[in-house]
Amino acid sequence: MSDILKSRIEDILLMARKRAQEAEVFAGSVDDTPVVFEANRLKQLQTNRSMLVALRIVKDGRLGFATATTLDDIASLVDRAVDISQFGAPAAFELPPPQEYPHVSVYDREAETYDVDAMVELGESLIARVREHTPDLLCDASVGRGAASVHILNSRGGEASFTRSYFGLGLEGNLIRDTDMLFVGDSDSSCHPITDIDWLVRSIVNQLELSRRQATVTTGHMPVIFTPHGLVSAMIAPLAAAFNGRVVLQGVSPLSNRTGQKVFSEELSLRDDATIAHRPRSRPCDDEGIPSRIIPLVECGAVSGFIYDLQTAALAGTGSTGSGDRVGASLPSPSVSNLVVQTGKTGFEDMVRGLDEGLVVEQLMGATQTNVIGGDFSGNVLLGYKVEKGEMVG
Repeated sequence: MSDILKSRIEDILLMARKRAQEAEVFAGSVDDTPVVFEANRLKQLQTNRSMLVALRIVKDGRLGFATATTLDDIASLVDRAVDISQFGAPAAFELPPPQEYPHVSVYDREAETYDVDAMVELGESLIARVREHTPDLLCDASVGRGAASVHILNSRGGEASFTRSYFGLGLEGNLIRDTDMLFVGDSDSSCHPITDIDWLVRSIVNQLELSRRQATVTTGHMPVIFTPHGLVSAMIAPLAAAFNGRVVLQGVSPLSNRTGQKVFSEELSLRDDATIAHRPRSRPCDDEGIPSRIIPLVECGAVSGFIYDLQTAALAGTGSTGSGDRVGASLPSPSVSNLVVQTGKTGFEDMVRGLDEGLVVEQLMGATQTNVIGGDFSGNVLLGYKVEKGEMVG
């Protein structure tokens, strides 16, 4: 944190403390450089810089909240937070005192400053190598780098600061054959630069190879194997919602009041882990200054916990799990970081060989557009493979 920024944040906190019982200042800045390719050609290259300052206060037991994109008029920021507190929700929590934070490696200066021309070459090379296999493939690709800095100060002496770098690349391809449209793609992200694209090329080429033949699937019940990508497109959003402490508190989650019960297969264990090194969703603390930790959600099929921010945790009579996340100019809310499914006992190839007839799902479309919390789950298979007698046939 620069001395100037820290001084301005301290000024905001000092002004707010004179007019409220508790106050918290959050300052976040983002530098982002996306390189975008469309229809096999470079389309866009730009650098975006943004800043957000958020003031949250507790005045007469109620929450006040205001945001700004500059530090030019901090008096107005405080005035707006105080005015809004008259209509704010009751504050059920106390801001955290000074904390000890885990060391989580999430910054690499090389990722933040990676040469833009090299990013363009990386995207061009990715497209060219995939199209060597399938020349008619129409590719959209992206390569991006950036960094985000977070600074938090509160009236109870709590203080946190960290910077997180980001580097990501991915490709989506579209192949039209008669009346059939094939969609393939893959991506990855890290806090380090990603310069080895061999694995990404292999992944997409493998999808193209498996899709050379078309297979028909009859309507009916059959076993389905979800690849990691398929799991993300089908299950992650419903699971994140079901374990959200706010949804649980409202009684909307199907997992409400089921802690300790075996709801899933005993083969399933799931955790949320914001302490994994070099992952763009990792961090030493959340956006409220609560230390990050591993949060068990499912252990051997039994529901073992939920994710909470300060407000929802207090209302639920428990403690924050360090899951408070700010999206845009909004109050913190519970959000997952890195959902991790414990490795099972059977490998992918063995699972496929064990099917007489079934489906391997690589990606679903529209699976999160229904009322998944209410049990209404459906989606179209955007990319999948038919399994017959232990082999993927098309």
